[in-house]
Amino acid sequence: MAEYVPPGWPTGVHPPGSEEFEQTAVGWLLDVVPPDYRLHGVLRRHPVALALLARHHLAACVAGAREGYRTARAELGDRLPPGSLDAVLDAYRTEGTRLVETARAVDLVGRALRGEVFTPQLAGTQDKGRSPASKRGPDGRGAKQQADSPRETAPAKEAVGPRQTPSAKQAAGSRKAASAKRVDSPGEAAPAKPAPRARKATPAKQR
Repeated sequence: MAEYVPPGWPTGVHPPGSEEFEQTAVGWLLDVVPPDYRLHGVLRRHPVALALLARHHLAACVAGAREGYRTARAELGDRLPPGSLDAVLDAYRTEGTRLVETARAVDLVGRALRGEVFTPQLAGTQDKGRSPASKRGPDGRGAKQQADSPRETAPAKEAVGPRQTPSAKQAAGSRKAASAKRVDSPGEAAPAKPAPRARKATPAKQR
């Protein structure tokens, strides 16, 4: 029975669990890497190794596209006619997006070849894979890698607000509550109330 495949699964690769999954995965991965890798039979015999090689190859391609995009203006700004530099940057953006999507697909195929099973998630959540033995740890290995564009974006910082200090009124209320708590605690006697002062007798008014 064919398994569920998450978004980004490459076209032409059969779902994990199907009879032709491994065969179609190998064929697709060989199209991703340079043609000379087809000469190495060990990669066909061990699809997991082929997937790892393809992952590293795509990572290098994405890094190269990002570097080329960042330095294009400095390296080509005075060597190209007006408007051509923008076209080169558009090419970097287009190919960079394609490379990132391919890298994500390679990661998904590699995880499936290692035995992970993808399960559908609720709308708005990411698809997760689980290993037959255990889930992958938080170190990033086996977890879905996020796709970035050629233009790197800084990770969002965790919002940490200024440290709040209690106002004088709040502090006084806290001290009052703490004092009341100590009095009401079991084992602690409440302080005795002072006895009422005796009223001084006044002499009777003489007639």
